[in-house]
Amino acid sequence: MLFDDSYRRILYKLGYYNYQHGFILRHINQEAGWNSHLEKCRNFIIKALEIHKPEKVTVLGSGWILELPLGEMLEKVKNVCLIDIIHPPEVRNQIGNLKGVELRTEDISGGLIEEVWQKTSGFSFHRKRRSVDDIIIPEYKFDTDPGMVISLNILTQLEILPVKYLLKKTKVEEIDLIRFRKEIQNNHLNMLKKHKSVLITDINEIFTDSSGKKSENPSVIINLPDGQFKEKWIWDFDLKGSDYYGKRSIFEVEAIII
Repeated sequence: MLFDDSYRRILYKLGYYNYQHGFILRHINQEAGWNSHLEKCRNFIIKALEIHKPEKVTVLGSGWILELPLGEMLEKVKNVCLIDIIHPPEVRNQIGNLKGVELRTEDISGGLIEEVWQKTSGFSFHRKRRSVDDIIIPEYKFDTDPGMVISLNILTQLEILPVKYLLKKTKVEEIDLIRFRKEIQNNHLNMLKKHKSVLITDINEIFTDSSGKKSENPSVIINLPDGQFKEKWIWDFDLKGSDYYGKRSIFEVEAIII
């Protein structure tokens, strides 16, 4: 689908364009730091193809297609559908008219972005919402058979910008915000369980400050299934300490064939 100007303004206000641009800049800045993670993602996806042997693959959160072994996939399946809220122009040019590949622009959260905007945009710094109870958290649904579904480092990303916007517009209690995040993650996982699926996601971020002190921030706050096969690894996300405080961070990553 094509988003109209009003929806694109919502994406801009919530920070989606800046977030996507910042992601590729971080990748470039970290140089070889991401290579191991990207290779492990590609190898895991190839293993999933060998197990499930699908004719079609649908990728949720295709983004910059850094983690995707697209060439190898097209040797094994007839069709690959790449779905994301924004497809970078560079990706559109790269994919072009590549046979067997379809680009679809959709909100993988099922409509949460617009729901959050409509329920909160009328509030200001001085007049904030005190609850998120009436915000509907939808479950994403396919309109055709997706084949094997790959959730590609998107589970924890679905909530980041909506939650960040809610923190500006509400005075919601932390316990309610945790419930909100859990429902988003559970909805995505429940959708994956309806199909032959692959889930690749960060589960925990570990920070190291300039003094060497470590702290952790769990990014997945629901129980993940064991699946048919599972791997874990470390993603050297920001070893250069590029944030304002010079903190370095790594992600613990979990990949599951469901």
